[in-house]
Amino acid sequence: MENTEQHKIEYLLPEEIEKRSFEIISEELVQRGIQIPAEEEFITKRVIHTSADFDYVQTLCFSNGAVTIMKDLIRKGADIVTDTNMALSGINKRALSKFGGMAHCFMADEEVALLAKQRNMTRAAVSMEKASAIEKPVIFAIGNAPTALIKLYELFRETGYKPAFVIGAPVGFVNVEAAKELILGTDIPYIINRGRKGGSNIAAAICNAVIYQL
Repeated sequence: MENTEQHKIEYLLPEEIEKRSFEIISEELVQRGIQIPAEEEFITKRVIHTSADFDYVQTLCFSNGAVTIMKDLIRKGADIVTDTNMALSGINKRALSKFGGMAHCFMADEEVALLAKQRNMTRAAVSMEKASAIEKPVIFAIGNAPTALIKLYELFRETGYKPAFVIGAPVGFVNVEAAKELILGTDIPYIINRGRKGGSNIAAAICNAVIYQL
C-alpha cells in the first residue's frame, strides 16, 4: 500500500506553489549535504525546479564570473537568441524588454531554411550565422541543437566572432557532449550543462533565473 504520509497532498494557492517548490528543493539539498556556491544557487535551483532533476547540481558548469557577466549584459540591453521556438516562448520577454533586450529565434526564418537546404546544413547552424550579424551583444541560449554550439565555435575560431555569452544545454545523444566541450575549451563566458541532459526548458530557465534576479 502506498505510504500516504510520504505522499501527503498539500493544498496551496497557485501563487504559493512555486514558493513551496523552492522550499522543498532547498530542504532536499540540505538533506543531500549539497551546498551550491552562492552566486550560482538561484540558477541551479531554478533548473532543478524546471526539471525535478538534482543531477544538475553536478553537471552545470560556470565560467569565471559567469553570473556577473550575464547580469551586466542583460542590464545593458543584450539580446537573447535561442535555437528553438520552445525556448523563445519560455523566456520572460516582457521582463527582458525592461532592460532594452529582445529575444529571437531564427529557426522558422524562410531565408535560414533556404540557405540550410542549399548548403546541406542544419537550420540551427545557419541561424547562428544570422544571429552573429546582430549589431549588439548577444546571449545565445542553446537547448536543443548541438550543431548550433558547433557553429558558434567555428565562427569564433575562423572569423573572430565572439558571442557575448553562451548557455549550452542541448539534450540528446549525437554530438551533444562533444559540442559542449568545444565551448568549454574557449574563453567565451558560459553556463554549460555537461553530459547528455538539457533541453529548451533548461536554457529558458537559466535565462529567466538571471532576469528575475535583476
